[in-house]
Amino acid sequence: MKILDGKLAAQAIKGELKITVAQWVIEGKKVPHLAAILVGNNGASETYVAAKVKACEETGFKSTLIRMEEDISEFKLLEKIEQLNNDPDIDGILVQLPLPKHISSKKVINTIDPDKDVDGFHPVSVGKMVEGMPTFLPATPYGIMLLLEHYKINTKGKHAIVLGRSNIVGRPISILLSGNANPGNCTVTICHSHTQNLKDICLQGDIIIAAIGIPEYVKPDMVKDGAVVIDVGITRVEDASRKSGFKLKGDVEYDTVAPKCSWITPVPGGVGPMTIAALLKNTFNSCIQKN
Repeated sequence: MKILDGKLAAQAIKGELKITVAQWVIEGKKVPHLAAILVGNNGASETYVAAKVKACEETGFKSTLIRMEEDISEFKLLEKIEQLNNDPDIDGILVQLPLPKHISSKKVINTIDPDKDVDGFHPVSVGKMVEGMPTFLPATPYGIMLLLEHYKINTKGKHAIVLGRSNIVGRPISILLSGNANPGNCTVTICHSHTQNLKDICLQGDIIIAAIGIPEYVKPDMVKDGAVVIDVGITRVEDASRKSGFKLKGDVEYDTVAPKCSWITPVPGGVGPMTIAALLKNTFNSCIQKN
């Protein structure tokens, strides 16, 4: 069993980007600029946004963090997004999810300029991805593909099982893995809450992408020997023995599943850092397009 270390892979990507951005700036071109909007004070969201801002600093990007109160009106949030759309210095815009219940995530995503949609959620971005056209790929699926590429995991002709059908991870990663590219060229099966004989299907998987948001859902009897397991899930579980009062668990029962795998991602330190690396690559690509 080997570890698909997202921290190491992301560090390598950020290192390459840092050199490229420095040369870019020396040539007199603008510094890539990412704007992040954080609504409310959700603990997990605070952590994620802080990591994104720190990654920008490490890579030589500019970042702007815009904080809004939990009870901000939907209109005011959309108004702020439009301001960022019209700001020529902003290359990428992300609105940290989840949002308060009174705000429509769909409206927010649709309001972001597709040319600044570095999270890759806008319908224009998704449509281009489906067509195989150049676009901003959703950051987490893109990060998974970058991780597979970094560790030279052979995906051609493999059977990939995707657990989860969200528009953020499950559906887009199924499209990317089935695409005619490297990584890619997989036969893909998407499983969800209505899938029958789930265990039997999972046992066919050469690659398993677990993205269902249920801690330790994937057990060793669902994984065949030698499988590659990518754990996208991350849930805070109460743990009184820790200073923080919680620990992070993935969708895979790591300790029992890992011995069966050829490769597996840890949680944390697997897919999370790669999501941020993908976000940075999207932001730099946006900057290139504008220059």
